[in-house]
Amino acid sequence: MPAILLNKNRKKRLEQAHPWVFNNEIDAVEGEPAAGSLVEIQDHRRRFLGVGYYNPASQITVRLVSFTPLEVMDTAFFVERFTACLQHRKRFVKETAYRFVYGEADFLPGLIVDRFNDTVVVQLLTLGMDQCRAQIVEALVQVLKPVHIYERSDVSIRAMEGLEEVQGPLYGERTHHVVIEENGLKVSVDIEQGQKTGYFFDQRENRASIEPLMLGWGERSGIAIAPMTDEAGNVRHVPVNNKGKEVTFPYWDGATVLECFSHTGSFTLHACKYGAKKVSCLDISEHAIESAKTNVELNGFGDRVEFIVADAFEYLRSQVKGLQERKARAAGISKADTSVPMTANGGRTWDVVILDPPAFAKTKGAVKGAMRGYKDINLHGMKLVNEGGYLVTASCSYHMQPELFLQAIKEAAEDAGKVLRLIEWKAAGKDHPQILGVPEGHYLKFAIFEVRSKSEI
Repeated sequence: MPAILLNKNRKKRLEQAHPWVFNNEIDAVEGEPAAGSLVEIQDHRRRFLGVGYYNPASQITVRLVSFTPLEVMDTAFFVERFTACLQHRKRFVKETAYRFVYGEADFLPGLIVDRFNDTVVVQLLTLGMDQCRAQIVEALVQVLKPVHIYERSDVSIRAMEGLEEVQGPLYGERTHHVVIEENGLKVSVDIEQGQKTGYFFDQRENRASIEPLMLGWGERSGIAIAPMTDEAGNVRHVPVNNKGKEVTFPYWDGATVLECFSHTGSFTLHACKYGAKKVSCLDISEHAIESAKTNVELNGFGDRVEFIVADAFEYLRSQVKGLQERKARAAGISKADTSVPMTANGGRTWDVVILDPPAFAKTKGAVKGAMRGYKDINLHGMKLVNEGGYLVTASCSYHMQPELFLQAIKEAAEDAGKVLRLIEWKAAGKDHPQILGVPEGHYLKFAIFEVRSKSEI
């Protein structure tokens, strides 16, 4: 087998379980390895470190797939790895829809596989995995026995490997939409036109963690449980408003919720399931909102959800501007004629505001701009949270390290005159395991904050 020899002064990432070898870490290439083929990895003393696949056109020239000798990545190799993936998911995930293969974390760098019951979606991100397409499909058929396998390798990162974007069916009868279950909710997934593979499984546990936020708000509206006697003289304990009238709306104790960057409306679904009174579901994409509408109707939540197609940044700013103008008029600060409609179309607030944006920092050089973006979105989001309500916020940018993400939120809170209490801090779910020594896998940050105003404490 051809081999690569690493230089003496490289960082010892391989020894710490990181599977990447960069081109500037290689001293020599022995033999004539074909692009995409396996090579042995040796240190400067010719000590065996592992086996990986080779691509001289990529900055990441070798990606390790085995710390022990390996001759070929054939069907049997993938069957063995996929079987281990299945055992892990069966242990930690109740449903049959999840991230089945998570690249490096499942010792299969460059390969992403999502399972949607009996439909499987594959992403081949590297040349080494692209050349194993047939073996991967055959192994998936053996291990998962799907009726349909679809490829979504329509991602720009493939260009760094010298590959074109690819999309299309690989096995079985073509299926455009598939309905899965998550935390007891039904979700229709568009595997052909949805973002990435069609759904984001990494927030499964995080979406469930909003349950405690959804109830306990009726008292703020003047609603309380009180005894009432009916015509037959029977005493019932029912919710009544401050006028003594019985409240018949079943979700009287629920929160008002705003979900921004909704995609398929997954947080909206969970909010409704856990008792939210009213949810505003917002995304800039009409296709995303249509998907969210489908899922809301699929679960019977249509009477509690409004849909908004808008840019989240602009929408939040307009609500804050309207809120400020409304407060100024109420306090008599504004000299505006109150008979004239307000200039800003806004002024709404919610008990819970959820921010789950796409990655703002896809490269290290984009971190500075991303800091401004995260500060801005969280600043306006927390300003629209009712006193004592909750801000649910996330970042899926790996380059936005946890301390930077928290720093952006802390600066936003200072500017907004808010005190934030951290209630929950989580990462990606159990179907997205993280290898210690591979920091790129630690990308998702998820937080729940209680929002208080300094003026009210």
